[in-house]
Parts: sequence; structure tokens; C-alpha cells
Amino acid sequence: MNDKEITLYGRLGKNPELRHTKKERPFCTFTLAEQVDGEEKPRWHNIVMWEKESEHWAKVLEKGTAVFVRGRIKERSFTNENGEVKIYKEINADAVGFTQ
Repeated sequence: MNDKEITLYGRLGKNPELRHTKKERPFCTFTLAEQVDGEEKPRWHNIVMWEKESEHWAKVLEKGTAVFVRGRIKERSFTNENGEVKIYKEINADAVGFTQ
């Protein structure tokens, strides 16, 4: 499922958080609530944007904003303190835009 392209439509669940890697590479993260037909509750997605785009969108987006996100699904795994392997999915966004 790595690198599968996807386009999502939804609303931000929180304000974007702009951070920097140890090498000062900017990135921002936010959650996106996607309302799926036939489902009572929204599907939540973790979104990550990189570089200059992340700096721009971190300034203009806010919780509740309706947007589309186009990017690629990335899976990461880690082992928790109990020795269990957990899989974490996120969308590495290539493009973000406003919707109505």
C-alpha cells in the first residue's frame, strides 16, 4: 500500500502544526476528517506536508477548513513497549486546496 496515490476531501480536525527536522527541513502535520457515504462517523487521516508548501499552508489553514488533499499513502511500523508491531498510516501531501 506504500506510495498509493489518493485524493481526499474533508475538514481539518485541528490547526496545522509547523515543525522542523534536525536538519531544519520544514514540515507540517494536521488531521483530516473525511465524511464517507453510508458511514456514521468520519474517517480520520494523518496528513504531512513538506518544504515551502508546508510553511504556506500552516499559516492559512485552520481547524474546520474544508480542503482537498492529494498525496501518497505511507505506512510506517514500530514496536511498542509491549513488543507489539504497530502500523501507522499517513498521507504525504503533494497538493492541498480549498473546497466548499
